[in-house]
Amino acid sequence: MTNKKRVVCTGVGALSPLGHDWDSVRAHLQNGRSAVQRIAEWDEITGLNTRVGARVQAFELPRERYNRKTLRSMGRVASMACFATERALTQAGLLDDPLVRSGQMGISWGSCSGEPAAFADFALMIKDKNTEGINANTYIKMMAHTAPVNIGVFFGITGRIITTSSACTSGSQGIGYAFEAIQAGKQVAMVAGGSEELDASQAAVFDTLFATSTRHNDHPTVTPSPYDVNRDGLVLGEGACALILEEREHALARGAKVLFEVVGYGTNSDGAHVTQPKAETMAQAMRLALADAELDPAAIPYVNGHGTATEHGDIAETQATQAVFGSKVAISSLKSFMGHTLGACGALEAWMTAEMMAANWFTPTLNLHEVDPRCGDIDYLMGAGRAIDTEYVMTNNFAFGGVNTSLILRRA
Repeated sequence: MTNKKRVVCTGVGALSPLGHDWDSVRAHLQNGRSAVQRIAEWDEITGLNTRVGARVQAFELPRERYNRKTLRSMGRVASMACFATERALTQAGLLDDPLVRSGQMGISWGSCSGEPAAFADFALMIKDKNTEGINANTYIKMMAHTAPVNIGVFFGITGRIITTSSACTSGSQGIGYAFEAIQAGKQVAMVAGGSEELDASQAAVFDTLFATSTRHNDHPTVTPSPYDVNRDGLVLGEGACALILEEREHALARGAKVLFEVVGYGTNSDGAHVTQPKAETMAQAMRLALADAELDPAAIPYVNGHGTATEHGDIAETQATQAVFGSKVAISSLKSFMGHTLGACGALEAWMTAEMMAANWFTPTLNLHEVDPRCGDIDYLMGAGRAIDTEYVMTNNFAFGGVNTSLILRRA
């Protein structure tokens, strides 16, 4: 056995299209209720083909803490990150604890980008040759590390900041690198996670790659359909999720409730193609996580798949999963309910997967009716959820650029 420190989660704060607490999310999953809707304002954008997305359910920032002064350097991606972090710190019992400002707590957080509106302000400057609309906070809102920096300033966190702006693996890398920092004894605790806001500019990115769902604009809840032979492409969502990760002995000594444990992390890159995933390196990322956790594949009966409902992604990921686990492992995709929340998905899906593990019940993939025969030969949860009593689960994410992540969680 290795001498690495053990890492547990003692607090979660989430904002998602399915709700902001587990009871709300579970109701969606158990009742097969999609959060995907038609985004009417996208009708105004000439050339944009997709009209479906998943907005975060309504929430209100407490005005006594989120006032004009504190919000001036935040766009939506950062304000959601801060609010999720506040909720996570509160659950962990650390909101005003000296640990937060001690230098022993850091931040590891990801998003695909900063505030899209701030990018637009700079773009207008280049187009119109005029700096009108740009102020001292425009870049702060736009920069890739806007969320972790604003979290640090808002809460006075003085430990290390790790920015994981790696597209669809931003949130899972946020968790993974936080896990490694605590495991190595570099930090006692970390705020880890990711956030993303729904914006037409991001929809356009995938639209130009012919990767978005376009056939069901008038019937949004029937898409996306991960792993299905008749899949129609991905649907974008938004959200934020903060996990308070903490060295286990420290958490137990202060009497904190342990929600789950992070026991393994693997990440690598395909090194082959920007947008064409590679099953071999995906499988290797899973094996790296298993080796890190010192587990055999047989210990993992359920994998939360990336499941974007894109042809190449679905096929490669499921073939990789079969290569590692064989045909008996169960898999489903949470994106079928809430779309692809990009930088937030790794954190939201890790939290929801841990909650399903605690409940001994795992959701099916929504809108999966006929598995694409080119996908891997594995156990697809479809139609109804399943009771699975397990100590360990795996959750995977795979990003454009060939960035692969795999996390293994252990039941508390």
